[in-house]
Amino acid sequence: MTPEERRARFSAVHLYLVAPLVTNGRTLLDIATHAIAGGVDALQLRDKTATDAELVAGLRSLRQLCDITGTLLVLNDRPDLAVAGGADAVHVGQDDVPVDEARAVVGEDVLIGLSTHSTGEIDLAHVGGASGRPEAVPDHIGVGPIHDTPTKAGARAVGVDLLPHAASRDLPFVAIGGIDAQTIHAVLRAGAPRVAVVRAIAEADDPRAAASLLRGAVDGPR
Repeated sequence: MTPEERRARFSAVHLYLVAPLVTNGRTLLDIATHAIAGGVDALQLRDKTATDAELVAGLRSLRQLCDITGTLLVLNDRPDLAVAGGADAVHVGQDDVPVDEARAVVGEDVLIGLSTHSTGEIDLAHVGGASGRPEAVPDHIGVGPIHDTPTKAGARAVGVDLLPHAASRDLPFVAIGGIDAQTIHAVLRAGAPRVAVVRAIAEADDPRAAASLLRGAVDGPR
């Protein structure tokens, strides 16, 4: 897949699942198989406790599923392992590897996403951060955490107020943080074209049904 095709695929994403290799005894491959059938079209492996070998093996096990279903495959934090495991994208935080350094590792073929938590960080992302260099501009950004969430313990929830600002800028973005079937509608009304979820799908008894409910909200009237 070319970088342009990957960017087009991200632009078309509606529902983005972020999850570790195992949740409540269920593998991510099992959860993702059902969640994708329910409407997930981007999948991020985010596991802070897995070894490098486990992350690469996990990506490779998900690659075939994502190829069959047309799902974008993303790894959190590790540009080197994203390349080794065949991911379509890597997502980094403000305190992780800078975007230009990640770009030097992954090259032009792999997309780079960047977390943002304020209007200033959103604006800096669009111009390449403090360096202002084109290679420091991410392909897309995450905006959040919208609500308090244990997956981002200690991070201040930003609410939905940043979303109109992100929507007014050029970079594609995804809203993330504590989004579920009860909170998703306010997020969508505030201008988010796509949402990322963790527990609302990964911890659901029926990931397919949970994904279908959320995808219906994204696709429905705002």
